Amino acid sequence: MKVLGVMGSPRKKGITSTLARRFLKTASKLGAEVEAYNLNSMKYSGCQSCNTCKTGSERCIIKDDLTPLLEGIHSCDLLVLATPVYYGDVSGQFKLFFDRTFAYFDENFDSRIAPGKQAVMILAQGNPDHFLFADIHPRYQHWLDSYGFESCELLRFCGSRQDTDGEKLHAAMHKVDELAKLMLK
Repeated sequence: MKVLGVMGSPRKKGITSTLARRFLKTASKLGAEVEAYNLNSMKYSGCQSCNTCKTGSERCIIKDDLTPLLEGIHSCDLLVLATPVYYGDVSGQFKLFFDRTFAYFDENFDSRIAPGKQAVMILAQGNPDHFLFADIHPRYQHWLDSYGFESCELLRFCGSRQDTDGEKLHAAMHKVDELAKLMLK
């Protein structure tokens, strides 16, 4: 199984990155081929709304550090999307990346992604209130569903400012391991 991780946090040692790395490490231990992209260390731009991916090309024509990542999603079996919650939404780094997935639709808005892939979305937010920002995952799941992903599991960590290495984080790490085992069955 090929697992591709998209790390959307600017903080390599933050909660989001820690949880995502743990998932990828567990997947690797279970025999998966793992590849990870740290968006904050890459040079790329957002979608330019040129629509060339609808009229003249089946791929995004922008050639930058996102090119191999966007290609890799075509060949992966499991996509891990990890982002902190900033100002009530995904990080800017993540949003720029995700906008570029617009190229996965053809001119009729049919998906160019082979159906049956799975996804995991890891969200970490400083605010401990689980009701706040609960709308993020469904919005991104909508697009993954439209691309033909079979499932999109969610792992949320709320209250990351209050618990950076304590019992709550330990419990989240256990959930990450269990989710990886479930997804890689």
